[in-house]
Amino acid sequence: MTLTRVEGAVVVDGREFPTNGGGLCQKGWTAAELLDHPQRLLTPLLRDESGQLRPASWAAAYDRIITAITAIQRRHGRDGVAVFGGGGLTNEKAYALGRFARVALRTRMIDYNGRFCMSSAAAAGMRAFGVDRGLPFPVSDIATADAVLLVGANPAETMPPFVRHLDPARLIVVDPRATPTARRAARHLQPTPGTDLALANGLLHIAVVEGLVDRAYVAARTTGFAQVRRSVAGYWPARVERLTGVPIADLYATVEQLAAASTAIVLTARGAEQHAKGTDTVSAFVNLALALGLPGRPGSGYGCLTGQGNGQGGREHGQKADQLPGYRRIDDPAARAHVAAVWGVDPDSIPGPGPSAYELLTSLGAEGGPRGLLVFGSNPVISAPRAAAVERRLRELELLVVADVVRSETAQLADVVLPVAQWAEEDGTMTNLEGRVIRRRRLSGPPPGVRTDLTVLAELSGRLGATTGDDPRTVFDELRRASAGGIADYSGISYPRIDAEGGVFWPCPGPDHPGTPRLFLDRFGTPDGRARFVAVEHRPAAEEPDESYPLYLTTGRVLTQYQSGAQTRRIGKLPGCPFVELHPDLAVRLGVAEGEPVVVTTRRGSATAAARLSEAIRPDTVFMPFHYPGAARANTLTSTALDPISRMPEFKVCAARVAAAPGVGLS
Repeated sequence: MTLTRVEGAVVVDGREFPTNGGGLCQKGWTAAELLDHPQRLLTPLLRDESGQLRPASWAAAYDRIITAITAIQRRHGRDGVAVFGGGGLTNEKAYALGRFARVALRTRMIDYNGRFCMSSAAAAGMRAFGVDRGLPFPVSDIATADAVLLVGANPAETMPPFVRHLDPARLIVVDPRATPTARRAARHLQPTPGTDLALANGLLHIAVVEGLVDRAYVAARTTGFAQVRRSVAGYWPARVERLTGVPIADLYATVEQLAAASTAIVLTARGAEQHAKGTDTVSAFVNLALALGLPGRPGSGYGCLTGQGNGQGGREHGQKADQLPGYRRIDDPAARAHVAAVWGVDPDSIPGPGPSAYELLTSLGAEGGPRGLLVFGSNPVISAPRAAAVERRLRELELLVVADVVRSETAQLADVVLPVAQWAEEDGTMTNLEGRVIRRRRLSGPPPGVRTDLTVLAELSGRLGATTGDDPRTVFDELRRASAGGIADYSGISYPRIDAEGGVFWPCPGPDHPGTPRLFLDRFGTPDGRARFVAVEHRPAAEEPDESYPLYLTTGRVLTQYQSGAQTRRIGKLPGCPFVELHPDLAVRLGVAEGEPVVVTTRRGSATAAARLSEAIRPDTVFMPFHYPGAARANTLTSTALDPISRMPEFKVCAARVAAAPGVGLS
């Protein structure tokens, strides 16, 4: 987008760019309204002895933080203080946050909310291709593909400008709900929640039996197919129809359409990935793509759609528990030595890997867990699974620091709240879903009393004896050096080059390197250059419906809201309210009508919202958006089962029951 000031007001306009063609969604068009919102934070807040948050100076806020950090780490060790980041932070801020944790705090305890987004696809991509980049090809390839299989995504609501790349006549959508995206598609497969893996294996079974596997590609560019072929032999169409509810005819038609296409793309998103078997589910769809010879072929491939503003870059440069800049593993001695040299520290002083996001959050304040937490760019009171339990852990902390632009639900619990700059008030870079590093330019500085996240991190680092800078360009130049030689190598990317070229694709290992719009054309990122098939088996969701909880609950996003809603819920032009979507037949059985309140209960708690009747959802399933606080907080209900590889919580399916709210239907 482009920003201009007209008579003091910030005006948003679309900017012609390959990914969006100048289009913006409602959230983009209204983004400037938060810049001078009356609820914007403009001064630090400290919690006083009476328990109230009161305005304070920056000096007092910094003193409070440093005093508490020092005391906690003296009593509980370096890991007594933790850091929690966000997938919306710029590359510079994500890098600085990881550096702050490892060098200034010297704690293992850092992770970020992106663990709840793309981690399963990332893990599956790494084990299949040796590289995790959302789209290993330009997004424009999707528009020209003869067939697109889109699994667990609803971009018509979550990324409307992206829909311009989806030709309805060539689109197949997999989703338990008939979403606006699914209704546009030529074919909609509507599986039982939690059965995507069985579906993918069933599709591959048909490809094998019908002789549709690209055997020359498999032989030349992959390993492990024989084992996968044996494993999918057990997924014959009739069995897959029973498991998933998808008709046999649709299974065959899907495979035939993909196999007949001269170019085809398989895409996954949160619907397939936010499961306790999310990594294996993505691997099953990668297996299908490999068997059809798609990855590394121009115009074809496998990719995943990112879910946050910097969902790609945010997972590359060190705010993950197991990661160093450049997508390096923190337990790799060579990676530690390289990054330590850039940071000017002893490699042995860099802490090892820490716990994942949910495990970190649930250990807060507990025996052996962190007693202090600094939060940047996240609102886990709303976005974390089993959110009420996470809120209780936050309340047990000796120190909670939240840097935000408004008093989010997490900020309301904090001991120190720091007002930080918004997107239009600071420079930086983001990395989009294609792996294209792009610039975010400052329109004007933050208002008086507000600091940037980089300034906050630099000030805290300096007070802890680890001096660093806060200029975005300087931080990016250090990031470039730290990433050099890594999987996500930014060393050949600079601000002037981004400006001149409209973005640069990583890896880009030198100033003369053209960047890499398309990965895998000649080889994959594995040691032998071959992609890996991985045999995976369907297994039930961690929690299946039973007599006490007879329905499936699934959660997701809606058009007018974003993530935890801390910002979008404050914009009047973005209407919306919590709801429970349920099928009319289920509503009849429950005795509820449109708009009447219903209570959704799982083994973890209850939430209440208005009934929204729709034939778009299966009769055995209910849906809730997760953006809302209070009685409608959907993530109070969600499962805490974790994927054993990615540590992704199972947001997308759990057992539930639904009832009319007390008093409904009574005279």
